[in-house]
Amino acid sequence: MKALKLIALSLFSMAFLSFTPAKKKYIVIDAGHGGNDFGVTHESFSEKQIVLDIAEQIHEINESQEEYEVFLTRDSDEYKTLSDRTQKINELNPVMVISLHINKNPEAETSKQGHEIFVQPSEESRKIATLITRKLGKCNVSERNLHILRETKAPAVLVELGYINNAQDREYLTSKKGQKEIAQKFVDIFNEY
Repeated sequence: MKALKLIALSLFSMAFLSFTPAKKKYIVIDAGHGGNDFGVTHESFSEKQIVLDIAEQIHEINESQEEYEVFLTRDSDEYKTLSDRTQKINELNPVMVISLHINKNPEAETSKQGHEIFVQPSEESRKIATLITRKLGKCNVSERNLHILRETKAPAVLVELGYINNAQDREYLTSKKGQKEIAQKFVDIFNEY
């Protein structure tokens, strides 16, 4: 009887250990700017807050997802240097990095609108950009020598989500509905990657 209990216990232990969950892969969402760095502004709206709100929505929607864990480079209105951000990103070794930003041009109000994507000189970065354009719509995709793209070892893109000085973009980017829709599209991208 004692031998049976020992066999049962060892079988249970082996079964339990074999079902330990696999380590999730990281996806990093970098909400640009923060703290005393407002990014672009228009009236009471700031880039730093809009991209943080969207990043938090992405994190929240993704929580039920099994394969990827979203890591935010900031989850509050704090300033982190670009070097601090890329150092943490490289420590995590994520499968992708998406840096969120908002565009502006010199006009007070502009007719220019829509997003654009900056990529690293790599196929993986371009692949992520292609997935984004499928969800957010066609846009300009180009290489740019930006710190977050240059210093990040993982595949990374920087997405300008729209123009803060375009009334239509601004209304969409600052609305709860618009932010949730954008966040959901990014989570859909993770699931297709």
